[in-house]
Amino acid sequence: MKHFVLGLVLLAGSAVAAEEVKDFGRDRLNTSPRHADWVDIKSGARAIKAFVVYPERKDKVPAVLVISEIFGLTDWVRSLCDELAENGVIAIAPDLHGGQKFEDLDAARKATSALPQEQVKADLDAISDYALTKIPACNGTLAVCGFCWGGGVTFAYANENPKLKAAYSFYGVAADSPDKVKNIPCPVYGFYAENDERVDATIPKAQELMKSAGKTYEPVIYKGAGHGFMRMGEPSNPAVRETDRKARNEAWERWKKLLKQLP
Repeated sequence: MKHFVLGLVLLAGSAVAAEEVKDFGRDRLNTSPRHADWVDIKSGARAIKAFVVYPERKDKVPAVLVISEIFGLTDWVRSLCDELAENGVIAIAPDLHGGQKFEDLDAARKATSALPQEQVKADLDAISDYALTKIPACNGTLAVCGFCWGGGVTFAYANENPKLKAAYSFYGVAADSPDKVKNIPCPVYGFYAENDERVDATIPKAQELMKSAGKTYEPVIYKGAGHGFMRMGEPSNPAVRETDRKARNEAWERWKKLLKQLP
């Protein structure tokens, strides 16, 4: 995980430079029939908060760890957790930014680049352990997903946690050296935008590395989409972009099928 946090935020921040920070998604949260909780989880000497949403199911199900963009644990991220739960899994999103709220992109960049890399890993480990040992409704299967900065962290963290069964990286930078893929225990599924060359340029190298290491990496590039299309294509986004909405729908259809494949 060495140096991955700063490197990823620099790339992620420049990739979304044209975007405004607009939060939304609370309407979905307020009208959802699913149960959700805020939980406090011990991470070393610290305590971090996480948002957990449960599906309406009578059996135990997999848990998916959700890693946010550089904007932190926004209402949109929490609404996406609800959408994951609607599709049959437990979604748990840690507040890696310690409750910080950002009014502009530059503040989000600075705060994310200041996150100690070992702290991020420790927090993700703590959340993973909590999901597997403290959530009775979890069936013992754990996956991870992330967006933008969180998408890059997802790829990096897949190399750090041997308990993962799948990793879903959304428009995050991919691994760039053999040591960053050698321990990956699960398939990595990439969701990328056509109009995002800064991130897409990292895909070919990762394909070579994963193939050489005997790992599964399945990147898909969505035509016409821009960076951040899962958020920018959200119907409740006041600034929704039509090409991103189409890409978001296509990505969700793929993701739903992949989620059903979790053991």
